[in-house]
Amino acid sequence: MKTFQQIILLSVMGVCAAGILAAQNTGQALTIYGINGPSGVGMIRLFEHPPRINGFQVKVESLAQADLMAARFVSGEAKVGVLPPNVAAKIASTGKAVQVAAVLGNGMLSLLSSDGGVRRIEDLKGKTVAVAGQGATPEFVFRKILLARGLNPERDLKLDYALAIPEISRSLIAGRISLALLPEPFATMALSGNTSLRTVGDIQDEWNKANGAAPGGAYPMTVLVVDAAFAKANPEAVRVILADVKASIDWIKANPAEAGALVEKHNLGLRAPAVRASIPRSNHTFIPAADARPSLEALLRAFLEFAPQSIGGALPKDSFYYKP
Repeated sequence: MKTFQQIILLSVMGVCAAGILAAQNTGQALTIYGINGPSGVGMIRLFEHPPRINGFQVKVESLAQADLMAARFVSGEAKVGVLPPNVAAKIASTGKAVQVAAVLGNGMLSLLSSDGGVRRIEDLKGKTVAVAGQGATPEFVFRKILLARGLNPERDLKLDYALAIPEISRSLIAGRISLALLPEPFATMALSGNTSLRTVGDIQDEWNKANGAAPGGAYPMTVLVVDAAFAKANPEAVRVILADVKASIDWIKANPAEAGALVEKHNLGLRAPAVRASIPRSNHTFIPAADARPSLEALLRAFLEFAPQSIGGALPKDSFYYKP
């Protein structure tokens, strides 16, 4: 039988443990959202080690696609998450105050061909090219490049948007199609699966030439977005999140095999070997909004040229770019 003193001691210990647990479970819930596929790879380490922020219970969750993420920002549910730049601009144009905090992924498109007659962009005349992403960055980057090379994308060739991105990769491997514009890691998957495929030109370099930009520039494909009111009220939280996202990107580039394993573990829709092989070819990066603004505006001008309403009919205002 327990003595009276033992009972008192156990009771006190139980109260202390409950108090500690309660302290650990206090704080505002905050979800950092990724997107399945390539957009989520850069921040994968956060799935294992969510940011530790005073006053917040932080978790990291991945959504199936960008339109689900957009809906959460519009509703006010999402405070931090990744989006394509044009989608972020479109949300901002509706009056919802969102801001780009950083670019997390620059251009990572490849033009792949098993057609021996295609050695350069100009050789695409009369051809059919499967393009990943109608109405999105790949389409408008490619249209800009084609025009710069003297090809009218409405008349001189056919851009085919019928296939989903994974199916384009599988079709290239199987030889059902011979030309495609693909992002990573699907381009690496296709090249690995069909040795007759080769890369035609350098899409990133072609983009820079089409825009009169200096070599080494790129078009952003993934941005980290914050709710403006949340960012203003919680600058320290945003600082910690940005630091942890940058650390995650640095980590995946140094540890592609481990990163691939985590992507598969957390069900982001990609297999570990494909992620591991593609990371060296993918432009995962971390560029604060102020530094990334010129490249973001160059990309958004292409949307204005081909589909102005897709970003709200005008370039975003200064307030679109987060300033710490």
